[in-house]
Parts: sequence; C-alpha cells; structure tokens
Amino acid sequence: MARGHYGELCAGQQHMRVAVFFCLAGQRIVNRLRASLFSSVLKQEVAFFDKTRTGELINRLSADAALLGRSVTENLSDGLRAGAQASVGIGMMFFVSPKLATFVLSVVPPVSIIAVLYGRYLRKLTKVTQDSLAQATQLAEERIGNIRTVRAFGKEMTEIEKYTSKVDHVMQLARKEAFARAGFFGATGLSGNLIVLSVLYKGGLLMGSAHMTVGELSSFLMYAFWVGVSVGGLSSFYSELMKGLGAGSRLWELLEREPELPFNEGAVLNEKSFQGALEFKNVHFAYPARPEVPIFQDFSLSIPSGSVTALVGPSGAGKSTVISLLLRLYDPASGTISLDGHDIRQLNPVWLRSKIGTVSQEPILFSCSIAENIAYGADNPASVTAEQIEQAAAVANAAAFIQNFPQGFSTVVGEKGVLLSGGQKQRIAIARALLKNPKILLLDEATSALDAENEHLVQQALDRLMEGRTVFIIAHRLSTIKNANMVAVLDQGRIIECGKHEELLLKPDGMYRKLMNKQSFISA
Repeated sequence: MARGHYGELCAGQQHMRVAVFFCLAGQRIVNRLRASLFSSVLKQEVAFFDKTRTGELINRLSADAALLGRSVTENLSDGLRAGAQASVGIGMMFFVSPKLATFVLSVVPPVSIIAVLYGRYLRKLTKVTQDSLAQATQLAEERIGNIRTVRAFGKEMTEIEKYTSKVDHVMQLARKEAFARAGFFGATGLSGNLIVLSVLYKGGLLMGSAHMTVGELSSFLMYAFWVGVSVGGLSSFYSELMKGLGAGSRLWELLEREPELPFNEGAVLNEKSFQGALEFKNVHFAYPARPEVPIFQDFSLSIPSGSVTALVGPSGAGKSTVISLLLRLYDPASGTISLDGHDIRQLNPVWLRSKIGTVSQEPILFSCSIAENIAYGADNPASVTAEQIEQAAAVANAAAFIQNFPQGFSTVVGEKGVLLSGGQKQRIAIARALLKNPKILLLDEATSALDAENEHLVQQALDRLMEGRTVFIIAHRLSTIKNANMVAVLDQGRIIECGKHEELLLKPDGMYRKLMNKQSFISA
C-alpha cells in the first residue's frame, strides 16, 4: 500500500519535472530566437527599413516568435507523449493479432494524405494570418505613436474603423483555420471510429474461424481505443506544429537575410594620421525605395579637413541626403565618397560613424532620462560621468532648462522626447553630439528650432566645438552661412555654385542670390 502511494508520488514529481523542463526550454528558445531576430534586424541596411514596416517587425519579434516557441516546446511534449502511446498501442495490437492489426492500419495511408494536404494549407494560412496581424499591429503602432496628430484632426473614429477592419480580416482568416481544423479533426475522429468498427467486424470473423479468442479481441479493442485517443493528441500536435512552421517561415526569411551593406567589416584608418577631409566625386544616387527618382546626378563636392562648409538649396533638393551618404546609410549608384582619400565603401561603417557627430533637423530622443539621452552619444555610455553630461549640456545651452525640471537630468523625456519642446530636444541632441567629441560634425539645420537668443549662445558653443574639426552644415540661418569657410549651392542633383557668402552674392543671376532674394533663409 505504502509502495503504491510512493510510486504515485514519484510519478507526480516526474510529471512536474517534465512540465518545468519543457516550459523553461520553450522560454529559452523564444528568448534566443528573439535576440537573434533583433540582432538580425539591427544589422540590416537602412534601405530595408524604408520598405519594411515597423509593425511587421514588431509582430515577428513578438507573436511569430511566441507561436514558433510554443509549437516546438509544450506542443512537442504533448506530441511525443501521444506518439509514444500510439507506438506502444500499435505494438500491442500486433502482439495480440498481427493479421487484425495489419487490416486495421490500412486506414493510415488515406489519413496521411489528408494530413499532408491539411498541413500545407494550414502553414500557408498561418503565414497569411500573421501577415494580416502585422498590418494591424503596424496601424496601431503608427496611430498611437502619432496620437496628437490624430486628436488634432479629430480622426479617432476613422482610425478605430480602420483598425477594426484589420482585425476583422484576421478574424475571417481565423474562421478559415477553425473550419480546416474541424475538418481535419473530424477526419481523424472518423478514422478512429472506423478502426473500432473494423476491429469488431474483422475480429468477429476471426473468432468465427477460431483464429481469435474473446479475450484477445477484448484486449485488441482496448489497445485500439488507446491508439484512437493518441491519434487525437497527434492531430492536435500536428496542427500546432504546422502553425509554428507557418510562423517560422516568416522568421527564417529575416534571420537568413544578409544585409546589402556591411555591418562591421572593412578597414580602419590610423588615428594619428586621420584628418577628416571629405570628398564627393561624380556621385549618382536614388533611394532604393524610389529608384526611378534620381536625387543626385554627377554630384561633386570637396570638404577640406578642419573647414566649415555650409550647404544651401531649395526645399527637396536633397540636402539631408548628403548626410545620409556620409554616414553610409546608403551607397551611391556610381561615383565615390572618400574620407582622407579612402573610399568609404572600403572602411568599417561602425568605425566611420564613431568619428562622426550628427544633429538632425528633427532630433529623436529615447524614452529615458535626459542624462541617458546625452550619454548615448559616447562610445561607452555606461562610463560617462555626471560631470561630463552636465558639461556637454552647459556648452549646448541646455543646462539651465534641465536644472529647472524637478528631477533635473533624471527627467524622463517621453517617447521620442514628446514631453520636451522642439528647442529643448534640439539642444539635448547637440549635447549628445558634443559628448561624442567627433572629428567630423554634421549639422542638419541644427539650430533652426532655437529662438534668436538661444541660437546665438549655441552658435558660440558650436564655434568653439568646430575648432580643429571638419564641419558640414545644412544651413538655415544667415549667420551660419556667413561664418562658413565655404558655401555650396545644391540644385537639381548637383552643386551649381561654390564659394564664400560675399562672393556668391555678387553673381546677379546666381541661384544663391535668388535664394537670398526670396528670403529662403531667416536672418539672425
């Protein structure tokens, strides 16, 4: 009696261990899969993100990875148990009556054909379902992230209808899956009933011919029921496995995708001889997402080491694209971009970007503290001291408003810096670039969001920062243009004028003079 209870206790503990093992194994698989997937995503070239929606990538990281992990862990445990039970049951059926077992298992081939067809359909349907779910996720992510715009235009109900339409489409696909599963489970259930009926029919004939006893038929029926129950478990396992493979096909596409631009490969220049001279030579470029729209045609520009070069031009001329090419976010279709005489396509992109500080026209901040956002510019943010952060903020004219916040540098800025004004975000972005202490500084209208007083103070700080550095500025203010060593005018994909501010103004029919006359720039 005691031994029986002890055996039951041991069996219970064993079941618990198996459950814990598969649960933890499943979580490890999902975690590693998500980490590998996230690593693969971040290593892709920027052109990939131009064509791939954020919501789709998020859906692959979350829903697809979870679905695949569940199909190969908990589901696998159930499948192995059902498979083992079915194997033992079939073995016992052959032990009792090989002739009857062979007759009964003749139902397997047609069921197998149905299973193969069902599996293919379910894999395809799962992939389509996950794609539709990704579209719904993308819509929700974009609208929630831009809730102020939605609210300003009063489009809440419109967006609700759009999202409802997306999830309704997912529901329609789920309905198709439900009917497919019902048909498959019905077929397997029918096969189980046919097995029992065939056992009774054939077993009765064998008993009539004295080839089988009543006890053997009873035992055979018990094993047949056991196999039937196991087949039900295998059907559920097979369905979940096919769903996992359908989701997995979306993951493998991303995991196996090789970026078109190298991530961390290439030459590194000698630090002592590094000067920071830049040159564009006969560059032709169009964005990969819009190859039919040329941005640059025979674009050439030389930026001497340690100089300040301002780029001006009409809106849409491609000024910000120059910075994207310098950062090697894209490669030109033809022509070369060189750094100290070396084609940047031969250089390590990670090393190249470590030497460049950037402040964009619309700076993006992360949803963390101001201190963390400023420290993000350093090679090793964890090693940055509070004094270094405060010093960078002071030079960027950001320390005063930061210290006015109740939590100071620990103030959380919200998603994309939504809790800060445009000028405040811009100055934090400048501090982030200052902390990087780059050899090359790229400013995409970096002071355009500041008022005249702050712009003057920040410009003084930038003037000090520019000493000994190569500076490339997409100019917005007249004061910036006047202080530049050289002004380049961009129009229709090429540099059409180049010289100092005063020299270019002397050309009566020049584009630069026309821009000044149209007051395209705000004078300080």
